[in-house]
Amino acid sequence: MQAVSAPDKCIALCLDDFGLHQGVNQAALQLANHDRITAISCMVGAPHWRGGTARLAQLPPDRVDVGLHLDFTEHPLNPAARRTLPALIALAGARLLDRALIRSEILAQLEAFEQALGREPAHVDGHQHIHQFPVIREELIAVLLERYPRRRPWLRRTKRPSGLRGFKPWLIERLGCDAFSQLARGHGFPQNESLLGVYGFQGDAARYAGHLAQWLGMAQHGDLLMCHAGGSAPVRDPIMAARSNEWQVLAGTAFSDLLAQAGIRLAPLSRLKPRA
Repeated sequence: MQAVSAPDKCIALCLDDFGLHQGVNQAALQLANHDRITAISCMVGAPHWRGGTARLAQLPPDRVDVGLHLDFTEHPLNPAARRTLPALIALAGARLLDRALIRSEILAQLEAFEQALGREPAHVDGHQHIHQFPVIREELIAVLLERYPRRRPWLRRTKRPSGLRGFKPWLIERLGCDAFSQLARGHGFPQNESLLGVYGFQGDAARYAGHLAQWLGMAQHGDLLMCHAGGSAPVRDPIMAARSNEWQVLAGTAFSDLLAQAGIRLAPLSRLKPRA
């Protein structure tokens, strides 16, 4: 299948955290079936991963990319690999993470993904963007090169779009974007251009719609817009309200209008022209 390229302005829209709870799974499947998202990132150690894989596997791979949401902060397969985000940032920055443990966990999560879906991940990114941290990024690239020598999965680049202000997008980019992008590019891994969708999970649906209009207005071909849409579930989820707001907006008729106004067409990452 040929890659989509200019003059079309195409971006990918990826829903993160599949498997975390039933509300996330439900939103992901509904939005995918209605062509409102073009990628799903999965937490294979999360409580509702296995319960959602049957329907996930039925999604047509030419319309929806399904990938691994590498996780070391909430539900890694090996409890010994779990760290809080601040601790992981500190240990990674000091290069004190156990490389053998990191590599073993990456391999285990890839294996769990493949066993459940019967195919390799179309992309790999990180829960809370941990895939770009020191030590983790080197081990991830090494594992992917060994495991997938012929076909490189897409890797998420966290670069802020030009003109986007705010502390959170700046911080996420500063936590490893340049080093990770250079490493990935050096080994031929395709990446998105900029990352859209970063905000503080505050406000109501109208405020999220405003964020979305801003992101789409500055989007360029090859960008990736991430979302965290989801419904309610009887579990603790600090961003449950934000998930509900996102689902409401992305499933509504106004979203199509926003895409049209911005001249944007959604496409899977695998259909986008890779970043050189």
